[in-house]
This record gives sequence, C-alpha cells and structure tokens, in this order.
Amino acid sequence: MILVVAGVAGCGKTTVGKLVAKRLGWAFADGDDFHPPANVAKMHAGEPLTDDDRWPWLRAIVAWMDARAAAGESAVVACSALRCSYREVLLNAAAHPRMVFLTVDHDADEARVGHRPGHFFPAGLLDSQFAALELPCPPEPVPLVPASGTPEQTADAVMQAAGLAPEHPAS
Repeated sequence: MILVVAGVAGCGKTTVGKLVAKRLGWAFADGDDFHPPANVAKMHAGEPLTDDDRWPWLRAIVAWMDARAAAGESAVVACSALRCSYREVLLNAAAHPRMVFLTVDHDADEARVGHRPGHFFPAGLLDSQFAALELPCPPEPVPLVPASGTPEQTADAVMQAAGLAPEHPAS
C-alpha cells in the first residue's frame, strides 16, 4: 500500500510522513526530492511554481509510487498535492494510493516555514501555496487531518484517518 501525506509547505507532511513510515516499517520519500533542478531554483529564487512546472514533478512521484507497488512494497510519500487536479493524478496512479491531507492555518504555517534552515522553499512563497490551495472535499476520498498537535499526535491521526494500524506499535 502507498500512503500520500499531503498539505501546504511547512504543514509537517515530511516529519509526520517519516513517523508513519517508521511506525509501519515502510519506505519513505519526500516529494521535494522529485522536483527537477529548475523547479528548485525557481522556488529558491522566490518564484511560485506553475501547473506546467508541477506536472512532470507529479508524474515522477506517480512513477515512484507505481514502482514501489509493482515490487510489492508499501511506502509513504509526502507531497503538497494542493489542487484537486494534482490529487486526481496521484490517486489515479496504478499504485492506488490512499491520501490524507494535513491542514494548518496560515499564521502557524508561516512560523513553521520560518524555522526550516537550509530549505529551498522560502517563507515568501507561502502565500502562493495558500492561493493555489483547494482543500479536498467530497467526493474526493481524502480525509483532512489538523496538524495542530505534536508530530506524534498528528501521525496517530493520519494513521487513523488512513485506516492503518502499526505492525510494531510505537514505544
């Protein structure tokens, strides 16, 4: 099984995704690692990505998910998946992933993004993330999980929302 942990930049999807993957003994991938160098340079320069920038990135994530599933491996991937059309591409992958969307308010997210030293995504782009954001709503099969507690609490909520139980419960 593949689980996509989605949400705006800085919401905690990588931290929470890693926790969930560790608890389940699954592989983890950060969607940021699938961006081509041109996308990273663009964001680093403070330029928001366009849909045209994002399609190849999303296809790379789909290819990774499908390869894991074809190999019979389970995995967690963190990916912003801001728009319904992006989620549709991911959810229609051959891997048939489940997705959970982390929610956070703008002010809390701004504080989080400001405390990520060395990350290529500058706080100045956060407004563009919220402007592009289309929160999942029915009929999308994507539950919303508030990312307001500790990472561990949020990981618990993600696992519950995705219908997952750890093979080796966290100690």
